[in-house]
Amino acid sequence: MAAIEMSDVGKRFGSVTALDGLDLTVEEGEVFGFLGPNGAGKSTTINVLLDFVRPDTGRVEVLGHDAAAESVPIRERTGVLPEGFDTYDRLTAREHVAFAAESKDVDDDPAAVLERVGLADAVDRRAGGFSKGMTQRLALAMALVGEPDLLILDEPSTGLDPNGAREMRDIVRAERDRGATVFFSSHVLGQVEAVCDRVGILRDGGLVAEDSIEGLRAKSGSDTTLEIRVEDPDGLDESVVEAVEAVDGVSEVRVASTGLTVACEGDVKMAVLDTLESAGATVEDFSTREASLDDLFAAYTGGSA
Repeated sequence: MAAIEMSDVGKRFGSVTALDGLDLTVEEGEVFGFLGPNGAGKSTTINVLLDFVRPDTGRVEVLGHDAAAESVPIRERTGVLPEGFDTYDRLTAREHVAFAAESKDVDDDPAAVLERVGLADAVDRRAGGFSKGMTQRLALAMALVGEPDLLILDEPSTGLDPNGAREMRDIVRAERDRGATVFFSSHVLGQVEAVCDRVGILRDGGLVAEDSIEGLRAKSGSDTTLEIRVEDPDGLDESVVEAVEAVDGVSEVRVASTGLTVACEGDVKMAVLDTLESAGATVEDFSTREASLDDLFAAYTGGSA
């Protein structure tokens, strides 16, 4: 069963179209990366899922419930880390987590939850003195209370140092292994690529791509970069370069100090190497670089992250 099902969802704010016939499916037990440039409709989508905003058209189901008619049972089973989370300055970290547990009617030990997110030494400190990274960890702790079936994480790595970001990714993987569904919205594409099973890319209020990263690579036609080191780089004359350029599936060939850099379709790598050898070059070594999520994001949105 799908954890999230949105069908033909539309939402306008005055003359601005935030969502335009959005269709989105997130399966139970997966980590789903939700991407898009600023203004694409990501925040509106999350607000619709949580019934903070009602759509003008379409159908929204979360965990088998209608998002508008049955928002309470959805929220009871959902943990949310919102973007721009604010703390109650005079409350301690323990009191924040205890409040979250009380609101969900669960008996989680606040100290244990805080230890999990790296705040064991700040359990009884007032949140008003927390750094941005500590505040983000506290928000994640509150989202984890009650072992939710669905985690909605909006820019979860904001303010975290590299160690904190790594620990956050480990927690996301552990939640998936537990059986939870994770809806992961972020501008930090490296974080998404590291943890997500599938990715959806939003543009102008509609989904322009939805697949695994490997699937997106195949659909986008993004090239593989093949770095080839040869025995005698100075011996690479124009005829050798032209022979490689003539290989079906090769889009670009550049001469480098150690050999060639070739942009090509992923399944023609061996043909490129065979052509080089046939043209008289001796290949010493080669490496490949697949299109990154940054490359795919640019290909599907016409811009950069």
